[in-house]
Amino acid sequence: MALLLLRTFIVYFLIILAMRLMGKKQLGELQPSELVSTILISNLASISIESPEMPILSSLVPVFVIVSLEILLSALCMKSRRAEQILSGSPRIIVQNGKLDQAQMRDLRFTADDLLEALRSKDIFELSDVELAVVETNGSVSVKKKFAAETPTNGDLKLPASASEPPSLPVVVNGHIIHDHLRRCGVNEHWLAACCKRMGCPVTEIYLLLCNKKKKLTLIRKERA
Repeated sequence: MALLLLRTFIVYFLIILAMRLMGKKQLGELQPSELVSTILISNLASISIESPEMPILSSLVPVFVIVSLEILLSALCMKSRRAEQILSGSPRIIVQNGKLDQAQMRDLRFTADDLLEALRSKDIFELSDVELAVVETNGSVSVKKKFAAETPTNGDLKLPASASEPPSLPVVVNGHIIHDHLRRCGVNEHWLAACCKRMGCPVTEIYLLLCNKKKKLTLIRKERA
């Protein structure tokens, strides 16, 4: 059992390293090569964990070979547009000027239900509201609404920028100070200590403390167990 736990910890942290090497995009919507890499890596990791009689290198070496291939393919795609199209395909327009391109839909094996589901996920319930819809290489659908269906922005309404509050950042989480967020809010630990004293709540008793650049605070105290 101890050996199994040790192998699990080793594989777990090395797979985290592998994912970090492949970049943050690996954790979002995946391109085909990225999806394959993720599936293979997870399978190899599970084999290493579940089969303690196998040398751990028999799984870890293929994992880092896959990571190396993914990095090389990404570099190749950056250099060659043709290679990128072969590996990932190209975006396809399926709705243009409100007209559905059924030929493209058939080629993509994209059903009407698939399209309507994708539109609903973007809070669009009427096909007539769509000016342009594009199926991206990762399978997601990007949509531009017609002008009449667009939600007006603050710029359209000519609202002054000062009317909105700057976003808050967590400066204390579960009793721990986040120094980088303090600096971003333009404050320091002395200011924070003075605020905690004024609120009658030491840092160790704070569950969450939010602060923005206007130094507006939102305090949530720890609940007693």
